[in-house]
Amino acid sequence: MSDQALLQQLVSTLTANGSLRTAPWKQAAAAVPRHEFLRGGFFRRVSGSPSAWAPILEDDPRWLDACYEDESLVTQIAGTIVPADICGEIMRSPTSSSTLPSLVLRMLEELQVEDGMRVLEIGTGTGYSTGVLCRRLGEDCVTSVEYDEDVAARAQTALGRLGLYPTLVTGDGLLGHVAKSPYDRVIATCGVRTVPQSWIEQTRPGGLILATVGGWLASSSLARLTVHDDGTASGPLLSGQVSFMLARPHLAPPLGLLPDLGAGKEREAVLGVDVLNDWTARFVVQDAVPCAQRLTSEQNGRHEHVLVDVDTGSWAAVYEEGSRWTVRQDGPVALWDAAEEALGRWLSAGRPPLEEFTLRVTPDGHSYTW
Repeated sequence: MSDQALLQQLVSTLTANGSLRTAPWKQAAAAVPRHEFLRGGFFRRVSGSPSAWAPILEDDPRWLDACYEDESLVTQIAGTIVPADICGEIMRSPTSSSTLPSLVLRMLEELQVEDGMRVLEIGTGTGYSTGVLCRRLGEDCVTSVEYDEDVAARAQTALGRLGLYPTLVTGDGLLGHVAKSPYDRVIATCGVRTVPQSWIEQTRPGGLILATVGGWLASSSLARLTVHDDGTASGPLLSGQVSFMLARPHLAPPLGLLPDLGAGKEREAVLGVDVLNDWTARFVVQDAVPCAQRLTSEQNGRHEHVLVDVDTGSWAAVYEEGSRWTVRQDGPVALWDAAEEALGRWLSAGRPPLEEFTLRVTPDGHSYTW
């Protein structure tokens, strides 16, 4: 099948599943061939291995069809490694990707743009979403910021092949790009722990910010915030289980040397760590203890689940014996106490889904209500 036929097939599929809902975005998507942004190839997870990746290059017969599948395709690993650098397999973490088109286009629909609006995109990535924005609004209305110089250069080349020349900036997207502000819309294609005040300051009152908010316990959701005259922003979470790689400045710090997990005060836990198997419960805990990271440990022959706050040195280890959960914790912040308190309020409210949450961002911080 030709690339044009594959593109039409993808647009039809995304229209049928509700990702593409309006004619202007359907036309824009149909004018942006995704394979042009994947000329350097991508990585596929090796079957049977959760952490191994193998390159698929442009000369591979599987390459073109895969470019038009509705899935995320990893384009960089470990901060610098691209598919052409590898012969065989690599076992490192992805650091850049081409997000699945259904999510990209659904987010663009949720942005609620109108003709002539100025958009700031945080995270150019491969440039695919930037290209769709250009086809919808015109390149003069689009500014896109990418943190990684090499990623930005490849995106610029791909966009140039399509004759698209938006304002492309290499730098820290968390700072926005004040030179082209104010914007009518801001959209982030990376995850953030908190919405930066700079985005709010660079968005006109009444404008919208669309971003995936999450944290270090691997739970996140899409938020659409309206900017207010007083320099604050608020709005609903639109969906649960939407994931993007966190902006690099928002990544968790190295754990380093762990504290003595055999010390601390012990008590019977009100809630067991199994509650964190639930995506929304993790989101609630993540908000209550935003600097906590999760790991597992073996102590006295027991399998323990541990939360560690590197900044304060606080930690909590939770383990099960029979039908009883026990927590042992130490440090200036009682992490599991804070987690249980927040979860207790959420459970008492009837376990509301993330779609019933509202986020408010002020210069002093952010808060969720449901």
